Amino acid sequence: MIAGVVVVLLLVMGVSGYNGLVQLNENVNGKWAQVDNQLQRRADLLPNLTNTVKGFAAHELTAIQAVSDARAKLAGAQGPAAKAQANGDVNNALSRLLVVAENYPDLKADKNFRALMDELSGTENRIAVARKDYNDAVQHFNANIQSFPTVIYSRILGFGPKEYFKAAEGAQQVPQVKF
Repeated sequence: MIAGVVVVLLLVMGVSGYNGLVQLNENVNGKWAQVDNQLQRRADLLPNLTNTVKGFAAHELTAIQAVSDARAKLAGAQGPAAKAQANGDVNNALSRLLVVAENYPDLKADKNFRALMDELSGTENRIAVARKDYNDAVQHFNANIQSFPTVIYSRILGFGPKEYFKAAEGAQQVPQVKF
């Protein structure tokens, strides 16, 4: 009788634990989808920004091309590490492009340029929030699968640790812009 109760109790705990891991896993996946969504929003804004700058500074094609190349790399990146690296490349390219924009007072005064910059600024904030939410969900998931008693069965059920969205190498350094 007692053995039967213990078996039933273990079975209920196992099902409950599995369901909890599924929910945590889906939370991480949902948070990643939001990061991806915001990175895509950023990538969608970049062609408009580069075209606006191009109209004012056609001879500054190097900076404009760098943004286009970085955007393409971001669009093709897979997973948090590759997306973080590509995101760093976009940041560097945008910094160079904004230095170009500083040299053109008419461009800074253009309402389309200002609107795009406002959109880009809002998007940067959304990306930061989405990255934080994703990393918080990863931390919660990873702590859960490594805690006792979940650690006993999480790997068996196929739940391994998730990857954090980390800043690209050198992201702590302010980009050097030289023309």
